[in-house]
Amino acid sequence: MSILHVSPTEAREAEQSGARAAEISQLFRDHNRALVLFLASRLKDMQAAREVAQEAYVRVLQLEAPGAVSFLRAYLFKVAANLAVDRLRSQKSRARLDPVEPFENFLDEATPERTAIAREELALLGSVIAELPMKYQEAFYRHRVDEESFEDIARGMGLKNRMVRRYVTFTLIYLRLRREGIDAGEAWRRVHA
Repeated sequence: MSILHVSPTEAREAEQSGARAAEISQLFRDHNRALVLFLASRLKDMQAAREVAQEAYVRVLQLEAPGAVSFLRAYLFKVAANLAVDRLRSQKSRARLDPVEPFENFLDEATPERTAIAREELALLGSVIAELPMKYQEAFYRHRVDEESFEDIARGMGLKNRMVRRYVTFTLIYLRLRREGIDAGEAWRRVHA
């Protein structure tokens, strides 16, 4: 019969590991429901909330020195919130890359009504853009219609990259305000407020 020898360091590590697991287990019992509901409110998906909560617990378990985190519950919620943000970002990126199938049929069916509505929208958009100074119009068209980079537009217009970005951004804000029914003077004032 051999006697298993455990060094004091190994015994201390095993004890700390057991204490950490007990602490996380208590944290789970006390706060899991609140954590999952917190995440569900952000992710709008209960299953995804459970998955992110589980990942957050794993991250907390992986802490080298959990005692260093004096407020383990707050840390858990912060880790979970960061994981939720990461998940939402990746979903948004995937959504941009995935084909938009529901609209394919809509775009293929060019009914006379849709054609008329599209022409009307384009005419309105053109007249609103025409209200802006020429530099705004040129920067906007080159970036959004011709799909030129800000750098190329800046070189072509003899401006700084930052100014071109500003023109395009201000144009988009102006268009949104005008579409909401705000008159030209008030929209221009709001853009530059």
